[in-house]
Amino acid sequence: MESTKKQVSLEVLPWLVVHTDGTLERLAGTEVCPPGLDPETGVLSKDIILDPKTGLSARIYRPDSIQPGQKLPLVLYFHGGAFLIASASLPNYHTSVNKLVAQANIIAVSVNYRLAPEHPLPISYEDSWNALQGVKAGNEPWINNYADFNQFFLAGDSAGANISHHLVFRAKQSDHTVKIKGIGMIHPYFWGTQPIGSEVTDEARKQMVDGWWRFVCPSDKGSDDPWINPFADGSPDLEGLECERVMITVAEKDILRERGKMYYERLVKSKWRGNVEIMETKGKDHVFHIFEPDCDEAKEMVRRLALFINQVDA
Repeated sequence: MESTKKQVSLEVLPWLVVHTDGTLERLAGTEVCPPGLDPETGVLSKDIILDPKTGLSARIYRPDSIQPGQKLPLVLYFHGGAFLIASASLPNYHTSVNKLVAQANIIAVSVNYRLAPEHPLPISYEDSWNALQGVKAGNEPWINNYADFNQFFLAGDSAGANISHHLVFRAKQSDHTVKIKGIGMIHPYFWGTQPIGSEVTDEARKQMVDGWWRFVCPSDKGSDDPWINPFADGSPDLEGLECERVMITVAEKDILRERGKMYYERLVKSKWRGNVEIMETKGKDHVFHIFEPDCDEAKEMVRRLALFINQVDA
């Protein structure tokens, strides 16, 4: 009897495989959970549409105990997943954002940008910009009633941190009606053709990340495309970063660690006039807080992010 099992033509591990008939099979990041009241954190969430034309959606969060007239910092959050997997409704991300909202006492909007390869880059970036515009449009009661736009932050992990970086520059190119207070970049997904730091000796993981980027953004620039390498030819100068504060977190065992540290060092040395801080977590790997949300290191990272968001201007 002839086997009906599909044949694999391309593996983009550990995220997905492409079959010979052109269909995709995602190997991770496909689980979903509903919004609602989280009894552990006391955070309430619901799903909203930000752009009816494309169906762009998000999950919005607020403390259930918020009082009428109370205004809280607003965080627009972008999940990770190499632009290939995950969503705002992935249980791990839902848990993570619940914890951040509870710790920082904020309003958060977690964006469901469309994923590659079905929606090639830069669609993820365009969706994220449209999400920012949708949040500012004033159509969502939770935002109108409870969000303080004088304390408007972007945040994200991995690919989401990359998106946050690019949106700050996009905001600068707009009519300056979008004012971003700061960005929180968790284990940012930046890369480059030339290996640095541990990438030099870790050839297997270097080649793996190279392969991820080639798959989502095939171009002659490879890993020196400005979308992924903020220091490649054609990338805007960090001096022009249109926000006041930046926090970068890196993890000791993360292959992307050196890129986050380089971003911090370049920002410090630039003529940018804002304040930047960096936090390194020892003994942990990429986005460990998503997979181990209750470990001490994850709790400390969320605590530091909350302090960053809520710090009082001098």
